[in-house]
Amino acid sequence: MNGFSHSSPNELDSGSEAHRIAPSPVVHVRGLCESVVEADLVEALEKFGNICYVMMMPFKRQALVEFEEVQSADRCVACGSQEPVYIAGQQAYFNYSTSKRITRPTNADDPNSGNKVLLLSIQNPLYPITTDVLYTVCNPIGNVLRIVIFKRNGIQAMVEYPSANAQKAKAALNGADIYAGCCTLKIEYARPSRLNVIRNDNDSWDYTKPFLLRRERGKGRQRQAILGEHPSSYSDNGYGSHCPLLPLPGNNRFKRSSHDVPEVVTYPLPQTSSYMSHASSSVAMVSGLHPAKMNCTRIFNLFCLYGNIEKVKFMKSVPGTALVEMGDEYAVDRAITHLNSIKVFSKRLNVCVSKQHAVIPSQVFELEDGSSSYKDFAMTRNNRFTSAGQASKNIIQPPSCVLHFYNVPPCISEDDLQRLCTEHDVPGFIKYKVFDAKPSSKTISGLLEFDSKTHAVEVLTVLNHYQIRIPNGSNPYTLKLCFSTSSHL
Repeated sequence: MNGFSHSSPNELDSGSEAHRIAPSPVVHVRGLCESVVEADLVEALEKFGNICYVMMMPFKRQALVEFEEVQSADRCVACGSQEPVYIAGQQAYFNYSTSKRITRPTNADDPNSGNKVLLLSIQNPLYPITTDVLYTVCNPIGNVLRIVIFKRNGIQAMVEYPSANAQKAKAALNGADIYAGCCTLKIEYARPSRLNVIRNDNDSWDYTKPFLLRRERGKGRQRQAILGEHPSSYSDNGYGSHCPLLPLPGNNRFKRSSHDVPEVVTYPLPQTSSYMSHASSSVAMVSGLHPAKMNCTRIFNLFCLYGNIEKVKFMKSVPGTALVEMGDEYAVDRAITHLNSIKVFSKRLNVCVSKQHAVIPSQVFELEDGSSSYKDFAMTRNNRFTSAGQASKNIIQPPSCVLHFYNVPPCISEDDLQRLCTEHDVPGFIKYKVFDAKPSSKTISGLLEFDSKTHAVEVLTVLNHYQIRIPNGSNPYTLKLCFSTSSHL
């Protein structure tokens, strides 16, 4: 969801800087553990005063907590600076937010207004999200009435509960991972007060009407996902023979015993939802591309972080728009989740599911930079999801101002990398860190921090897979870049 106000990263460097920001009823919480959910924050912080809203930022391990009174926020920030405050067993840090209020959707102003429908945004959706998956997650909190899954800005869903259960479910699940390290739930109250479901299938279900027509499986071309259709069919992912749902908060309010957890089943590929005009596709449509600075290779450099790239084609009839055929529809989902609405070369990208199910090399023409409007990447060695083992090494991250670089020859210095940015007319980095390597290592890796996320995106788009040639070297080194889990160096 857009429209939330939050503190800038500069506010987060030190708790001692709290006095630099004017007191506010909104407190910025950082240093949260991965498994923390909204209920954990409320439980730990309600001793300072009544809490009227919580916004989780699970990717950053941060949250915003809005107290009813600024005096409550004062007590929270003061206490946190004087003694450790633990949330879900881990020390957290507090500062005032620059916002005086957390902006929320219309019906979220008053959680007691009786809104029964939750809006779930699934971040980092590495695995299929179906009505069965969400029912398994949501129903133990309280009987789920209806679920609708849709793909507008990434994967989102609406879940309707009986009146009393929606608030409880939001507290228990907001910020939780459906599977370890991925499919993270960000939950708000939705605008509709009731869902209208016309079919029971993978993308929508009315549990009060089991007789609704079920949609037949589509007969179009379907690609096998690298990791299989569901974690249960992939035994080498580091989670054991299957990837169970994470336990709910450890305060026993919503805890399930092991016999309450349903057996993990293999879910079929998602089919068309009543909210979608076409079936899921392994092709993304990308518009808002800079006509002089974007080409097929640069699209590959950016989109390959979220899945294999098969083909890229610019559309002659729609300037600034390209089709990107990816390895499977879940790669498209990840690309939409992380790349839709980001700025690249001062233009905002729009990434959505295409109606096309394959990219056909027709109407090939020359782009402004002289390169071809079509390129096939199916056989390139730079695809990063070509095997299950290789795919498991990729940390799927949203764009950030820190890039992780690797596969660089040891003779390349900080100045060399800075010069590379200058030569390619992209922003230079402001901080540099190289990781310790074994003496026998043939390459080095490290981090580059930029002034902004946009600068980092542009550098990755241009320099990812750049061929570094060294004197007397037989083969060039391919510079590899990806977004780092670090927010600052």
